[in-house]
Order: sequence, then structure tokens, then C-alpha cells
Amino acid sequence: MQKQWDKTTSILSSIIQRLDCKDLEEQRMLITLSEILQEELLTPRYQPIVNLQSGKFVGYEGLIRGPSNSPLHSPIALFRLAKMHGLTIQLEGASSKILLKQFVAQGLKGKLFLNMSPDVFMISQVEVNAILQVMKSIGVDPENLVIELTEADAARDYTRLRNAAALYRGHGLKIAIDDLGEGFSSLRLWSELRPEYVKIDRHFIQGIDLDPVKLQFIRSILEISQESNSIVIAEGIETEAELTVVRDLGIHYGQGYFLARPTASPSQELSSQILALFRKAPSKQYLRSNPCQRHAQTVRKITHEVTPVTSATSTNDVYDLFLRQPDLQIIPVLEAGVPIGLINRFRMIDRFARPYQRELYGKKCCVHFIDSLPLIVEHQTSVQALSHLMVESDPQHLSNGFIVTDGGKYIGVGTGHDLFCELTQIRIIAARYANPLTQLPGNVPINEHIDFLLSTRDDFVICYCDLDHFKAFNDLYGYRRGDEIIQVTVDVLKSHTDQDIDFIGHVGGDDFIIVFKSSDWETRCRRMLHSFTSATRRFYSDEHLALGGYMSENRQGGQSFTELVSMSLGAVQIDAAATLTSYQVAEAATSAKSEAKKMRGNSLFIERRV
Repeated sequence: MQKQWDKTTSILSSIIQRLDCKDLEEQRMLITLSEILQEELLTPRYQPIVNLQSGKFVGYEGLIRGPSNSPLHSPIALFRLAKMHGLTIQLEGASSKILLKQFVAQGLKGKLFLNMSPDVFMISQVEVNAILQVMKSIGVDPENLVIELTEADAARDYTRLRNAAALYRGHGLKIAIDDLGEGFSSLRLWSELRPEYVKIDRHFIQGIDLDPVKLQFIRSILEISQESNSIVIAEGIETEAELTVVRDLGIHYGQGYFLARPTASPSQELSSQILALFRKAPSKQYLRSNPCQRHAQTVRKITHEVTPVTSATSTNDVYDLFLRQPDLQIIPVLEAGVPIGLINRFRMIDRFARPYQRELYGKKCCVHFIDSLPLIVEHQTSVQALSHLMVESDPQHLSNGFIVTDGGKYIGVGTGHDLFCELTQIRIIAARYANPLTQLPGNVPINEHIDFLLSTRDDFVICYCDLDHFKAFNDLYGYRRGDEIIQVTVDVLKSHTDQDIDFIGHVGGDDFIIVFKSSDWETRCRRMLHSFTSATRRFYSDEHLALGGYMSENRQGGQSFTELVSMSLGAVQIDAAATLTSYQVAEAATSAKSEAKKMRGNSLFIERRV
């Protein structure tokens, strides 16, 4: 370390000597920097990084300040001066050493995020070994260190960056990129390095509750993060509203002044007031919807831009528009940008085909051909809602079409044909994702939901529900009764789950999956079993109820006694710390269900941790 410091001192002396008398202020600044480095006058600060689903701390970002009475107290001024004179490596090395030492000295838990510029990131193997030696000497596990790459816009040598990342990962360290979204280079860096963590620039977090563009940007980032297996961290959370949105969107981790400020001696848990916010149920407005909901479309998708006319436009001019555009079905009529009606192609041409109609009306304004009671809808209206309006309103709207507005101002038109084509497509997608009998999410959305929860690194409980002796009941009482008992099962499951945070899926037949986020999930399961018995009594004859079952044909073709239909629940607590796939979770749930089915009657088997 002395050899390294001698080299730093030599660099500083050389720089100061080159500065002429006009640079006295800069000389003083460099002398101050020299003292800071030589005497280790850097002050560490630690800002907690919080799991936004549980409110638990997962680590800290290490930050550096200069001496409080120094013009280099600000990290911006401190690192700018070092970069200007080629001392970035020396300053970042000293900063990392101090942050690592204090992290261990204070007994802080979790991961430590250390900021590093590309120049330092791409240093030689010898320098990497020096960093690792410091970590080893003070007892920091490389698995708990995350190198946070800053100044992504300055990074251009992606080959060297990839090689450096492989070198760090080879020693057990993780990689994060900072300020995602600040420029295209950060997106390129994400693609090139495939970091374990990506930090979203605070610009996209601040005011996200009021900005739909920022909201959509974050949703897109989350989609990409799932494909790249990156954990997303929201920076700059400064209000309760921002926390609510980023949490309900499903962002993994977060940091910001609202959660906790950077301090020299940070707390190891959130304040009770902030922690209480994490107990609130997520808002349905921002929750990631299941695939069936994601495919829901608004009227905007089937809107076409058609040049409007006014009521003063001549009938001949409108007629010529239809002749020149064979595919044009309707023309909207506006006054001051507001729709007052529309003109239907076929009705107009039909009237013009009659004797003397063109001679009588051709040069007059088109007011005589306007349907003054058109169907007008806002662009946010769902396609399903529009279809209900079509059915319930005047039948002529099916042929006339409809006008689409944004805040009452005209933006386009749509036709009945467009509407029903879109409805057909929605039904095709729904059939793929939802069970046709219960309309519950099927296998695809079940797997997607589990994948999403695994990506949030938060605990949950998966519960496999299966009905016992259902086939025998179906054979004896008929498939209609069988469908009814399936529907009753759904009602029981729904009545004992929190529809805001729990998830129910229908695997098929008499098999269901429940994903619990409710903390009282075990109590809910036991209530399900009790309610199922009461709810299904009406399906049996008095004789069978008295006997507790009935004679039915077994698989060997003989007769045997079969008990009444019962419910088996196999529940598994999924530990956030475990690295699992949705397939492994499904296997664990299936195994737990098999254990439950070994018990007689309604049963609950719990596998405590996986």
C-alpha cells in the first residue's frame, strides 16, 4: 500500500508543478485532495436498499464524502477533480477500502454496492487481486459485494468491459449498472454485460404516479429484466405515492430519501411508520395483471384516422370523397373539433341513386345526410365495453360505426367490422389462457405468475388443491353435477383468499393452484376445507350422506365403497433466499399434494420451507 501511495504522491507533485501561478486555486484544491488521500479523510455513507415487497433491507449502497469543512466535501467536486487530473483510480481505490472497512466494523448485513467508473472497472488482474486481498483481510465475502458501474455513457470498449465483468464474476462478485434509462449507452451496456442488478435512473421514478409515460417505461424495463434475469432497483424514491407505484408494479428493490437517507451509521431496518406501508394491500391499478388482462384492448387499437368535414361542406364534395376512396365507410362531421355526427357511405350513395336527389341536394351543404345521433366513445374505452354499448343502443350503429374522441375532441372513427374482429381475437387469446369452465387463469398464466413472484425475491406459499373421489362422483351423478361441484370449489377458494394479493389458477379438471401472499394462509386453508364439506352436501342423496359414500365401479370392474368427494391441499412455503424455477416450485407443490391425498377426508399437508 505504501508503494501505491508513493506513486500517487508523485503524480500529484508532478501535476502541481505543471500548474502556473494563475492556477493557484487549483493548486490549493490539489493539495487538499493530496491530504484527503494521504490521511484517509474520506467519510463513508451508506444508503439502505430495500426489498419493496417485504420491506426488509437487502444491502446498502456505499457513498463517499470529502471532509465537511473542505471545498471537496461534495462527491461531485471530489471525483470531478480526481478525473480531471487522472487520479480516479487512486480515489476510487481509497473510497472502496474505507467503505469496506466501515461496513464490516458496523456489522452491516446484506450486500454492499460499490460505485466504480469504467476506467477502474477495466483495470488489470493485479489490481483486481489487490481489491480481493483487502476484502479477504477484513472479512468481506465476495458474494456480498456488488460492483456498481457508473458513467455508462462513457463506456465504449464493450469487449474490455465484458472481459472485466467475467473477471469479477470469476471471483464471486456481482455486477450492477447505474442510471438505466439516462442514455442509450446504458441499454447497450445492459445487453452486453447482462448484470445481476440494474438501477433505474431517478428521473423515471420521480413523479411516476402522475406520468403514464414513465409508468410504461418501467413496465417495459420489468419485462426485459425477466428475460435477462436481472433484479431491478428503483433509485430516488422520495414520496409515498412513488413507493406505492414502484412496489405495486413489481419492482424488486428500491432506495431513496423516503425510505432512508445515506448516513455514516445506518439503521438495519425501516422505521415503523414506513414499514407499516408495506402491510397495505397492493393497488389493483398498478399490479401486474395476468396474461388475460394484459391482452385486453381499448378502442384506440381499432381507431382509424379519417379526414372529417363540417356541416357546411357541400354534398357533392362529400360524395366525391366516397368515390375516390372505395374503402371509406363513414365520414365524421365536426364543428370546432367536436363531433356532431357522421355520414354513412351506403346511405348517401343509395339516396343519390334515386331520381333528382343529386340535382336537388348536390350543391347544398351536407347537413341533410348527417346522422346527428352517432355513437361517440372515448379512446380509453375497452373493446368489451364498446361491444355492450353496440348491443344495447340503436342497431344502426353496427353499420354506421362509431366516433372516437380524446377528452371530447375527435381523433378517429371505427367500424362494427373492426370491433367484432378484435373481439374474436380477444376470445381466442382468452381461450388459450383461461379455463373455459371456471374462467380462472390456466397453466400459462399460472407459470407466469410464479415466475414473476420468484423474480421479486419475496416469500410466498403455493398450494395445490385436488378433489378426492371426483371421478366416481362424476360417473354416478353425471357430468352436469360434476361441473357444478367444480364451480362450488371455485367459490370456496375465492371466498377464503384475498383477491387483491392472492392468486387462483385452474390447472384442469379438479386441480387448482393457489398462490398465497396472505400471511394467514394456513388459517385460510383450514377454512376452505371446512367450507367445502358444507357447500357440497346438497349434491348427494340423503342415503349417501347417511352412509358417507356409495358403491361405485372400481378400476378392476368390480364394485367398491367410495367416500364422498373431499378436498386435499398440499402447501409449500417458498423461501425467497432459494434460487428456484417455476418448474421446481410446481414439483414441490405436486409432491405436497400427493402427501395430502394419503390422508383420509379433507386434508392439509404443509411443507414448511423449500
